[in-house]
Amino acid sequence: MTRFNDAPGSGAEAAARAHQHAVEIDPLRQDEAGEALAHAVPPPPRKRPFLVAFLALGSALGLGAWHHWETYQASLETQAEAVTFVPEVRTGPAQVDDGPMTLTLPGQTEAFDHADIFARATGYIAERRVDIGSPVKKGDLLVRIAAPDLDQQARQAEAQLGQFKAQLAVAQADVEQAKASVTLANVTDARTATLAGQGWASKQNADQTRAGMLTATASLAAAQAKVKVAEANITAQQATVDRLRTLTTFENVVAPFDGIVTARKVDVGDLVHGDAGSGTPLFTIDSTDVLRVAVQVPQSAAVGIRDGVKARVQVAQIPDRTFAGTVSRSSVALQSSVRTLDTEVDVANPDGVLRPGLYVAVTFEVPRTHPRVIVPSEALIFDADGTRVAVVGADDTVRLRPITIARDLGTRLELRSGLESGETVVLNPPAGLRDGSRVIPKGSVAAQTPTAKLSEQASAE
Repeated sequence: MTRFNDAPGSGAEAAARAHQHAVEIDPLRQDEAGEALAHAVPPPPRKRPFLVAFLALGSALGLGAWHHWETYQASLETQAEAVTFVPEVRTGPAQVDDGPMTLTLPGQTEAFDHADIFARATGYIAERRVDIGSPVKKGDLLVRIAAPDLDQQARQAEAQLGQFKAQLAVAQADVEQAKASVTLANVTDARTATLAGQGWASKQNADQTRAGMLTATASLAAAQAKVKVAEANITAQQATVDRLRTLTTFENVVAPFDGIVTARKVDVGDLVHGDAGSGTPLFTIDSTDVLRVAVQVPQSAAVGIRDGVKARVQVAQIPDRTFAGTVSRSSVALQSSVRTLDTEVDVANPDGVLRPGLYVAVTFEVPRTHPRVIVPSEALIFDADGTRVAVVGADDTVRLRPITIARDLGTRLELRSGLESGETVVLNPPAGLRDGSRVIPKGSVAAQTPTAKLSEQASAE
């Protein structure tokens, strides 16, 4: 049997060769060879792999410790920078605006004078002089109405007036006759009374002459009453004649004022009825030399709206023009349902560019009763502590101050309280800005007031 320890090479290799040799010599001894191979002692491990592994592990641990130390040092530096960091910020001034307050509201243009023309005479349209869009002057003929019935009524009334005048003449003649009868009765009564007193006439004759005198006097009074009745009839009939004559003048429908015909509802041959206060009018006429602009002013600005306040009117479809106007009238009382003041602005329109019914934007220049501070809207801080701004002091220290906003003007805020004129505020303040923090003002951005903006717009126009 071969000894494994004396064989060249390692023990495991020698055992394997011995096992192979035994199998080749005698297959029956395969089990003994396998058992001997299983009980063979392995050789000791080599030292070089362990040394390489130890060096690699030590290098990795050292490199990790170095990176950890570098990260720790960087965090310390960052923490120190955060503690001592002074941010650069943009600033802007808080300015007082004592000019007029601008207020832009929607409005609608309306004709200064508007009239729906109805017929006063019943008849047929015999002639039409105007159409839609026709300019007219006051007194121009619009249509002529043929009204034969009305003409006949006027002639009949004039004839009746003549009859009443004739009756007056008869009554006046009766009065003169009654006066003569009264004079004769008075003379006869006096003569008879004298004769009866002297005994030349009987007392009965005297009484009869006295009764005749009283009858003549009563007849005179009746004749005078008939004169008054005749005069009253003449007056009444004269009024009827005048009314019918006036109605005949309405056969010619004329323009009540200078304007434009904006609607026509009749044509030649149409039957129209007089004194129809409702229904479809013959024409509609608008005066457009001056337009009214109707505006609903909210309660917040209604106090400052009064006659004479200047206004500017702009139309989206005419972007290159601005129309000057003046507040001419208002309802004084606000509508309780919507809390708005009905206001009208008069705008001159000599060239007819503006038309009734346009949707426009009206900008009022309301005088200020209490000047207020204006700041840029980007200075606003809104958080859990409320609405505030960051005010930069003389030592570049920030103070967070609460404010009350009166009006939001878009890019600017009009404050009711919280700031004084001339103070400097931080624009777009950083999220970490705290009360008492120091800052480095980077530059000042002036807050343009609405008054200055209006002056620039006026210069540009």
